[in-house]
Order: sequence, then C-alpha cells, then structure tokens
Amino acid sequence: MEAFQKPQIICHTQNSVDYAIHDVKWIPCSAKFVSVGGKSNGSGIIQTYTLTKNGIEKVGEFCKKDHFKCCTFDASGLRNRCLATGDFSGRLQVWDLEDTLLPVYKSTNHKAVINSIDGVSGAETGCGAPEIVTGSRDGSVMVWDIRQKDYPVAKFVPTEEEQARDCWAVAFGDSYNNVDRIVAAGYDNGDIKMYDLRNMSLRWSKCVKNGVVSLQFDRKTISMNKLVSTTLESKIYCFDVRTQHHKKGFAHLVEKAHDSTVWSVKHLPQNREIFMTTGGAGSLCLWKYNYPDKRVEVDTDGVPYGKVGDISLLQNCTLSDQPITAFDWCVDKLGLSVCSAFDQTIRVLITTKLNSY
Repeated sequence: MEAFQKPQIICHTQNSVDYAIHDVKWIPCSAKFVSVGGKSNGSGIIQTYTLTKNGIEKVGEFCKKDHFKCCTFDASGLRNRCLATGDFSGRLQVWDLEDTLLPVYKSTNHKAVINSIDGVSGAETGCGAPEIVTGSRDGSVMVWDIRQKDYPVAKFVPTEEEQARDCWAVAFGDSYNNVDRIVAAGYDNGDIKMYDLRNMSLRWSKCVKNGVVSLQFDRKTISMNKLVSTTLESKIYCFDVRTQHHKKGFAHLVEKAHDSTVWSVKHLPQNREIFMTTGGAGSLCLWKYNYPDKRVEVDTDGVPYGKVGDISLLQNCTLSDQPITAFDWCVDKLGLSVCSAFDQTIRVLITTKLNSY
C-alpha cells in the first residue's frame, strides 16, 4: 500500500532551446510560463510558452542587450502580471509581456550581476507595499517599491569591517500584515542573514560554511514558520524560524541530498510541508517536513527555544546529465511544475499523489 501511494515525478513534455536558460516561472492564473536566459552572442532572451494537447508551444519572445539571470511575478497583481527581471549588467527591469519595447520600470543601482530576485504583495496577498528584493554579486541586497522611481526603499551592504560577499539568494518572508516583512539573504561564503524591514536591522545571521545557492520560506505570507536553504556541497538546511532563542538562534536540521550542488528549493504551493530540491547531477528530490511532538521547549532560565523536526524523502529521479538550475511549481494545478537545466532543455513535470500528504 505504501509503495502504491508513493509519488511519482513524471516528465510530461520537454523542449530544447538554443540558449542558456537561467530561470523559469509560471505566469499566474494561466497555463503559460516564461523562460529567461541568454544567447551565445551575449544578448538576453525571454520566451513565453503555453501548454497544449501536443506539449508546449512558444507564443512569445523578445531579446534585450544582456543575459537575464532571474525573474519573478510575485510583486505583480493579476490585472497586469508584470515580470520583474535581474540581468548580468545589474539592471532590475519590470516588463509588461504584452508590450515589451520598453520596461515599465528600470534601475541600474547594482554594480554587478543580479543573482536572485523575489517579490511580495502581488497576486498572493494584499498586505503591505508591492516590493521586489534583489541580491547581487556586488554584495548588496536592495528592496524596491516600483511605485517609487530610481532608488531602493531599503539597502543592506557590508559594513566597513566586513568583506563584500557575493549574494547568491534572496527571499521574502513574514509578510502577513501591513508592517512586518523579513528578507533572508544567502552568500557565497555560507552566510545566511535575516533582515527585518520593519526595524531596518539585521535580525539574525548564521554561517553554514558552504555557499548558499538558494533559500525559501515555506510561505512568505504567514508569520515565519520554516526556512530552507541549499548549498554548494549537497546539503539542505531546514530552520524552524517560529521561535528564536537569544543565544541558540533558530533550531535547524542538516540533510545531505543529491551528490553535488543543490541548486534550488521550492515549496509546494498547496502544501507547505512538501518541497522539491534540484541537483547538479540532473536530479530532483521531493521532501516532506515532519514536525516534532513539541515545537518549543524552555531552557534552565525559562527562555523558550525551538525544536526542529525531520524530513522524509518521498521520491527522487534523474532527468538530465546536467544541473537542473531552475524549478517552479504551478500555483493553479497541484503537482504541475516546470524546470530547466544546463542541457538547454525546458521540461514540464507532473508529480502524482501529492493530495495524499
């Protein structure tokens, strides 16, 4: 019975392209997704695809000056569904996919490639300002409200005593009302930093020793619950961020996954306890977080501290002999996802039996 209930990860359809793919994202409330990357001549490209009975069909394309590195729809409402992108020259741009001649917003404040981007208060929630966060090779993390032109509304840079580190990953969390908001950032030296936008301060930091390639809160629109980060050398770190101890910080677990870099983590939109990780050997791993019997204990001084649970591997598969560098679940259809790899192939996947968990 257990074997029958085990999820299966199935490649539904795939399509090869003639450029390097750096990110893929579903367009909200549609059967379409975008692929962003760059051609061998240095130009950036964004393609739009739709699902059909025969697989996937390209329905749009435009090219710009520099490679696109990352993208998100998460700061955009359903009415316009604008795509925010970061590129290799450090530009943040927001695009109306129906009119791509010029971006609806542009900033050149970063001095190097934007490695990671995230958004909040778009289609998911109406709480707080619609904001975008970007992390760059220049070491800075910037937060943007595209209603305010030219300059970021928040900027976090190394102090004079700190060496500037390459920021590889950023993510919003704790965005459940109009005033609270957290940005988590991961760096090439293994630092994870949590910035409190309400107080404009560093709330917490930890070094996990290996470069942090990806991180994501299980839900950005609830009070902080869990944060998962992935690293260069095949490890997953799962933090219980509901309870912070003044000395111990957040309780966490470490799991060795894949046999190489863990490139991305994405929580299932319909169930925050399930998440997918993608590996450098072309592999996917589907995980489930299991809570402990008690999430909070108290120390000898009566101060509460968190207790972490464990994670179970539900399924894994290998799709390519090249790293799977980008992955995105579809919010509107349980188990539907899209991923891309260094083999210049886009794959649409179906993961079965997720409603059993």
